Amino acid sequence: MSGNEFRFFLSCDINLPVTFRVERLEGNLPPAKSSDSDIDSASDERRAELFVECALYIDGAPFGLPTRTRLESSGPSYTWSELITLSTKYRDLTAHSQLALTVWDVSRGKEEELIGGATILLFNRKKQLKTGKQKLRLWLGREADGSFPTTTPGKVPRLERGELERLEKVVNKYERGQILHVDWLDRITFKALEEIREQESSKNGNSKLYLIVDFSGFEHRVVFQESGANFLLPSPIASTNEIVNVWDPEVGKFNPSEHKQLKLARSLTRGIIDKDLKPSSNERKSIQMILKYPPTRSLSGDERQLLWKFRFSLMSEKRALTKFLRCVEWSDIQEAKQALELMHKWETIDVCDALELLSPVFESEEVRAYAVSVLERADDEELQCYLLQLVQALRFERSDKSRLSHFLVQRALRNIELASFLRWYVAVELHDPAYAKRFYCTYEILEENMMKLTAGVNGDEDGFKLWHGLVRQTELTAQLCSIMKDVRNVRGNTQKKTEKLRQLLSGLLSELTYFDEPIRSPLAPGVLIVGIVPAESSIFKSALHPLRLTFRTENGESCKIIFKKGDDIRQDQLVVQMVWLMDRLLKLENLDLYLTPYKVLATGQDEGMLEFIPSRSLAQILSEHRSIISYLQKFHPDEHGPFGITATCLETFIKSCAGYSVITYILGIGDRHLDNLLLRDDGRLFHVDFGFILGKDPKPFPPPMKLCKEMVEAMGGAESQYYTRFKSYCCEAYNILRKSSNLILNLFHLMAGSNIPDIASDPEKGILKLQEKFRLDLDDEACVHFFQGLINESVSALFPQMVETIHRWAQYWR
Repeated sequence: MSGNEFRFFLSCDINLPVTFRVERLEGNLPPAKSSDSDIDSASDERRAELFVECALYIDGAPFGLPTRTRLESSGPSYTWSELITLSTKYRDLTAHSQLALTVWDVSRGKEEELIGGATILLFNRKKQLKTGKQKLRLWLGREADGSFPTTTPGKVPRLERGELERLEKVVNKYERGQILHVDWLDRITFKALEEIREQESSKNGNSKLYLIVDFSGFEHRVVFQESGANFLLPSPIASTNEIVNVWDPEVGKFNPSEHKQLKLARSLTRGIIDKDLKPSSNERKSIQMILKYPPTRSLSGDERQLLWKFRFSLMSEKRALTKFLRCVEWSDIQEAKQALELMHKWETIDVCDALELLSPVFESEEVRAYAVSVLERADDEELQCYLLQLVQALRFERSDKSRLSHFLVQRALRNIELASFLRWYVAVELHDPAYAKRFYCTYEILEENMMKLTAGVNGDEDGFKLWHGLVRQTELTAQLCSIMKDVRNVRGNTQKKTEKLRQLLSGLLSELTYFDEPIRSPLAPGVLIVGIVPAESSIFKSALHPLRLTFRTENGESCKIIFKKGDDIRQDQLVVQMVWLMDRLLKLENLDLYLTPYKVLATGQDEGMLEFIPSRSLAQILSEHRSIISYLQKFHPDEHGPFGITATCLETFIKSCAGYSVITYILGIGDRHLDNLLLRDDGRLFHVDFGFILGKDPKPFPPPMKLCKEMVEAMGGAESQYYTRFKSYCCEAYNILRKSSNLILNLFHLMAGSNIPDIASDPEKGILKLQEKFRLDLDDEACVHFFQGLINESVSALFPQMVETIHRWAQYWR
């Protein structure tokens, strides 16, 4: 829903009874009226038995019989929390409907004693139904008055409202979901709110008595309208200057007149005359502007008509095909048929645009099949860049055995690395209840076809052995999960858990030390691993106790991996895939920023493998060496080099800082601190742990990029030539990646149906946030100034440094 869109229900359409909940009484009861019979019982504490009488008044007259709550005597805080359902329905209410609430005490025995009453209108000044908690001030000693206007309004007069009343209103919005819930900030806020309540209570001496009532809420606002209302009647106040809100029930609905006009216009342009139509200069400018729209932007009616009108002249413009297909009325058989004929005659589109045609926007099987035919031109390396998203795109297909499914399987049969990754990507999705059948169907097709493969003349394994080799990867991860379970049950510190791990690998699970047959590494299927080295394996000091394992490879080398259980790493897998893709895009433009796209593979919903890169966190480096330069001098000393290190090492550090600064900004990576910024011995800096993406961050007021002052100091400070070079690399990389914004946006759009937390919560919002980061409204020169401003803003942000200190304390006491 767009920001300026207002959705609502009409009260006359709601055929439900009026419902609300009487919650509690706040404040101290007035002293009881004394009598001769109870002089002896006079005491400081009063034990009353209270009930609330609820009566509905419409236009000042009682409507229906009053309803009473149960008796409540658990003072001094009287809480009913009782749901009241009236016989009157919302459709029967008028704009001046009121609820009269009177509190009575029956503890005196002989007669009911009046405590106080209050009246509240059910609709506000904007004719919208009130929802959520309402705090009503009782008029002590007076019964609620249902006349209009009432003499016992429960609303606190504007002049008497203080800070507490303002905060109560904000809390009401929070409980209705109109204010974002941030757990850590909410706890601080509500604690402060309780302190303010106590201060106000002691200041006023609890002289006031309040009744809390909670009105039912609906999915959208409820706007008052009488049954059979006629909007064509002149307003009785039309002669005044007062602004009148008129609710149009037709807003957003299908307009048959406009639809008919569009059909007529298109029917006239289907003839032979269309082929000779050429856009004017202004129309050409409009078309070029439309073609520059990002794939996330929908087309207006006029824009759709413009593209349809000049469809023949646009056939040589390959960028125009996706936009043209968006303007087709697919429910019209003749129009859809003509569009498909033109699609096959159109200039062949790029692979990037083909990905857009696989998004949920395009449902036509012919269009999706055409997109697959374009993808067939991509080589294996490029296809692997998009494989994760192509598997997710299976959700949007019309059938389980789609053209896309068969294409992925056929390409996997020609490349064992693609087959391994395809099998894992599909296997992880078998737990999705909505699409498990579809993914299982693809899994079966892959298994059946691979088993049929025969051994090649060049010594390749036959299909049965290949498939069995891939299945053994799953058996390996299952054994690693079992090891983690045993290790976690060991009491003691990390050292004791590591000893248990090595004991298991050398004893009961010694078969993992030397495999019967080599297994393809799940992270790098081209590498054959033959066993685990117990002496070089250990446990990380972390709540989940991930394993750090060293595997021997068939060629005598070793590879180190991290195995996690209990953590969903699919989001990390996506981010690292994007880092790998962006690194590839930058290198195609001859810009190598020495990024570290380490390998990540989710092997289940809560388990997975990560490539271990020897490195140290900035927090550890700064703790032991005081500065980044001192650390790098240890590995790359050079008396004549800048800051006592080699020029190559400093250049590597500057470039990697620039690369990750740009990438973390574009992807909206959050929760950055010195413990998830790592530095390799050769000067390469890289990021790990991507629990928050697309602008989400548990810390308040995060800077656009994580660029701490220690990193700037390692470049010689904000005035040095090296810092200027860093900013230059940032701007160059940003403009290069902006050229591929459509590709990145299309890949994220294909992930819209995935179970990745920060995307699944609100896919549309997340993709729009990503789009904003590219600033497609600016040219390259303007973007240089914009990005330099972001860098300066991030460096000068002081508040994150305070949070960083708090995080260090938390790490220290872990």
